[in-house]
Amino acid sequence: YDETGRNPGPFARFLDESGIETQYTMPGTPQQNGVAERRNRTLMDMVRCMMSHSTLPDFLWGDALKTAVYILNQVPKVKHYNPQQKKLDMKTISGFFIGYSTASRGCRFYCPSHSTRVIESDRAVFFENDLESGVSTPRPVTLKEDRTFLPMPVVSLPTDIMFPNVQNIPNTQEDVVLAPAINEGETEHISEQNVEHNNAAETIALRRSQRERKSTASNDYVYLQEHEFDFHDDNDPSTFHEAISCSHASDWTKAMHDELASMSHNEVWDLTELPVGCKAVGCKWVFKTKRDPNGKIERYKARLVAKGYSQREGIDYKETFSPVSTKDAFRVVMALVAHFDLELHQMDVKTAFLNGELAEDVYMFQPEGFAEAGKEHLVCKLNKSIYGLKQASRQWYLKFDQVVTSFGFKENASDQCIYLKTSGSNFIILVLYVDDILLASSCINLLNETRKMLSSHFDMKDLGDASVVLGIQIFRDRSRGVLGLSQKGYIEKILKRFNMHSCSPCAAPILKGDKLSNSNCPQNDKETVEMEKVPYASAVGSLMYAQVCTRPDIAFAVNYLGRYLSNPGLGHWKAVKKVLRYLQGTKDYMLTYKKSDQLEVIGYSDSDLAGCLDDRKSTS
Repeated sequence: YDETGRNPGPFARFLDESGIETQYTMPGTPQQNGVAERRNRTLMDMVRCMMSHSTLPDFLWGDALKTAVYILNQVPKVKHYNPQQKKLDMKTISGFFIGYSTASRGCRFYCPSHSTRVIESDRAVFFENDLESGVSTPRPVTLKEDRTFLPMPVVSLPTDIMFPNVQNIPNTQEDVVLAPAINEGETEHISEQNVEHNNAAETIALRRSQRERKSTASNDYVYLQEHEFDFHDDNDPSTFHEAISCSHASDWTKAMHDELASMSHNEVWDLTELPVGCKAVGCKWVFKTKRDPNGKIERYKARLVAKGYSQREGIDYKETFSPVSTKDAFRVVMALVAHFDLELHQMDVKTAFLNGELAEDVYMFQPEGFAEAGKEHLVCKLNKSIYGLKQASRQWYLKFDQVVTSFGFKENASDQCIYLKTSGSNFIILVLYVDDILLASSCINLLNETRKMLSSHFDMKDLGDASVVLGIQIFRDRSRGVLGLSQKGYIEKILKRFNMHSCSPCAAPILKGDKLSNSNCPQNDKETVEMEKVPYASAVGSLMYAQVCTRPDIAFAVNYLGRYLSNPGLGHWKAVKKVLRYLQGTKDYMLTYKKSDQLEVIGYSDSDLAGCLDDRKSTS
């Protein structure tokens, strides 16, 4: 302001325009702005000393002031965390480096002896070889349980299983040790050791462990799987020996021969000696009964997979990333199919991963039950990727991308698994989901050309008009321009899984007045133990898959329930069952797309005010 105090200057106008209320100090009262005035005194004392000592003219006082500011910024700070510090106390702090600061260019240190525990600083001396801790010796780390192995006499099985098409079938099954709370894995290939028989050796009776076994899949796991709708049959064999000794042994044997025939056709491997210093990965058979949407058996499928968990990064594989089409992209394509009345066709790539070419040298043991006679000591040098390898899906995608782009398809910028090809006014959209292919075209001739091209490069199975994709049933009424997506079969599966298949339906997944909060979490040890038996997380994950595919009507309820995955209570579990009851009454609902005059995106939103009972935040 000027002398009258009426005409504001540039800075005063800026404060007024910004809505900043100003408060001024009175003339001659530096104590009202003590912090700034005390700093000015320190700076000006240094400026006077420098000017006096250098005998330079006074107009250089500004440069002296900048120098004083720079010097003060470089001086180590006196600790302000402990105002009671004595003169003889240590000026440094010992701590542990725990990371980098996100708000500055300093580092974060954990200092157990300091009052604030975690501090940030850009001045530290690191002693990487010195280890300080609160204990005199490092904490021991147990890598695996100590086990005592007793020599046992080899017992031959009295019964031999004979099949005309299966040779070299071992008579004993491989022992599998189940580890608690982890998924079942296969032990690495171990060569048999010769055991000397001692006639004087006494027979040692085996003692079965009395320790309670934990489930291989915890209730804390969130199940959100693409093929969760297609559960394994209880009667599907889990090992090679179960397959060849069950009532459907001939069907499984034929399925295994078909799998090996596909690998022979694709020249997947060559038998060779295992090079010195190399490690071969194991393999196993996986069996699956394929059923149609009505539950009838279509075929018996056997898949030879590698034990990729034994691969070594940087040696057996490098890059593993492979894109996959999203459910959002799938729904957008379905909306386009309904709007433009496109031809919708479905194809499946047989043994898709066998088409990928390996860049690394990978060796694998011969398949169980099918080792070549006289060459049992040889291993398979893989020429193509095989199911189970870390890089298998990536190599398949790179091969497929190379083929379709050479045919004129262009990759979508936002989804790498969606391709578009145009020919004049006609176009065709290709959607790849691992080995499932959807073709949506405005021209039947362009569709047939693409089908022919794919069949010439890969072993394809033509499924005709699309009806079921990833467990999602597709219903079309082209005369009315309607396309519907249904997950009735999947919903019935999850209702049966959580024993809700006979429950009474509910009007809505969440009703007005339903409020969940941390107060519903377990309040004592008894409630915590009870909730450990409840598959809360797996139920929420199962609901989430239906929500992201075809049931947006349960989106808010699933989001609401997902907030309490770490510590759910009985009230939260009742809310989950309410959503399941709602699905029981609406399992016939479909996500419907209709042909309209114009193609536009329509959205809806709603909000509340301070609706969260825990922090009073609003939800939009």
